[in-house]
Amino acid sequence: MTIPTYPVQEADPNPMFLEKRVYQGSSGKVYPNPFTDRVALEKVDATYKAVFLENEFVQLMLLPEIGGRIHAGLDKTNGYDFSTAST
Repeated sequence: MTIPTYPVQEADPNPMFLEKRVYQGSSGKVYPNPFTDRVALEKVDATYKAVFLENEFVQLMLLPEIGGRIHAGLDKTNGYDFSTAST
């Protein structure tokens, strides 16, 4: 599946120190993991593996390389494409 994608920029090798935040201050330890907080300004076409699941009621397309989220979904009982439904 080819999808226009804004690639993630290179991670900052310095750990992010989040002072006065409950989730970091709880343990008191900061792990030196790279911090990624930017994406590219230009989109590129990226190819992802797709997994299709289907039964007599629904047809789903999942993209495991970007978190396994449902990318496309079809209710086969009435033809409703719920992947493009707005909330």
